Amino acid sequence: MTQDTKPQKAKAADGGILETVKVIIQALLIAVVVRTFLFQPFNIPSGSLIPTLLVGDYLFVSKYAYGYSKHSFPFSAAPFSGRIFASDPKRGDIAVFKLPKDGTTDYIKRVIGLPGDRIQMIDGRLFINGTMVPRQQTTPYRTTDSYGRQVDVPAYIETLPGGVSHEVIEREGDHGYWDNTFEYVVPANNYFMMGDNRDNSTDSRALNDVGYVPFENFVGRAEIIFFSVDSGPEEAGEHSSGLIGMVKNVFNMHIRWNRIFQRIK
Repeated sequence: MTQDTKPQKAKAADGGILETVKVIIQALLIAVVVRTFLFQPFNIPSGSLIPTLLVGDYLFVSKYAYGYSKHSFPFSAAPFSGRIFASDPKRGDIAVFKLPKDGTTDYIKRVIGLPGDRIQMIDGRLFINGTMVPRQQTTPYRTTDSYGRQVDVPAYIETLPGGVSHEVIEREGDHGYWDNTFEYVVPANNYFMMGDNRDNSTDSRALNDVGYVPFENFVGRAEIIFFSVDSGPEEAGEHSSGLIGMVKNVFNMHIRWNRIFQRIK
């Protein structure tokens, strides 16, 4: 009787380990499926979309919003090109995409120009297909200037063709570096992306750095902020990124409670 007990205990222990391994594998598979096909978390490392998104915002991006390309999969590893179950991005969407020049860096900007559109900035005003986009001045926005000093800057509610309204800021007024451009013509199957922080955004206006974004490079649409921490000067990008950074900021009590579960628009 005593001799039989030890093998039985060993078998029970082996069975418990196998069950634990199975549960871990199942959990990992579920996480991979959710991340690949449904929602993927991202955090905001720069101030290019201030005031809509702030440094330290953590958000969910819907992977299914535009269908799936190779960039929908981890490490862009998929055995096909183009998109399946495709749905076109809409003007005004805030979208995550892979930087065209390297195909690996994640960028997040607002969709401003659709395929075939003509886009131009003249004295700080956005023109789409030759028509000035209307904007209405609102309360000045407090942010940091290029030297890290706290300043109040002009803010506007801009209404894009199609009716999407969103806030933009002009840190350098209407005479910043990108406030006067030539006219861009968006190629077929490409999109023109811009930040809401118009004087502090590297976006499609910089053709050598970002340029036009192919539809295939879209990863998903930003939907909701699920966590937000104030990690210091927003536009300097001083923050702790990733899960470790989020945990650190929880203990430092820098949580922006008023931003949690805010829908992104």
